[in-house]
Amino acid sequence: VQLQASGGGLVQPGGSLRLSCAASGLTLNYYCIAWFRQAPGKEREGVSCIGRSDRSTTYADSVKGRFTISRDNAKNTVYLQMSSLKPEDTAVYYCAAGVGPGACDTYVMNYWGKGTQVTVSS
Repeated sequence: VQLQASGGGLVQPGGSLRLSCAASGLTLNYYCIAWFRQAPGKEREGVSCIGRSDRSTTYADSVKGRFTISRDNAKNTVYLQMSSLKPEDTAVYYCAAGVGPGACDTYVMNYWGKGTQVTVSS
């Protein structure tokens, strides 16, 4: 089982990036998929999550209205579209898969991928 986040980079404030979470060894539409981030010196925080069959979504207050999570089952990939980026969005972003139906409520995940660095700076 492997999850791989990609799409990070350096972007100016106000810019956009789209992160991708690709999986091998598991079918993502059977799982709740979440994005987390961790900035230097800070605890990891849940950013967004998408449910399984109903595709319900949740967002941290800090990213509501700016980030959009979605999934493409045909590509076995989950995306995080990030817009109006701020310097405080700078962090390593991780994707994770949760088995439990309430995983998007608890952000308790079973599988984790390696992160991708997002840096927002002028």
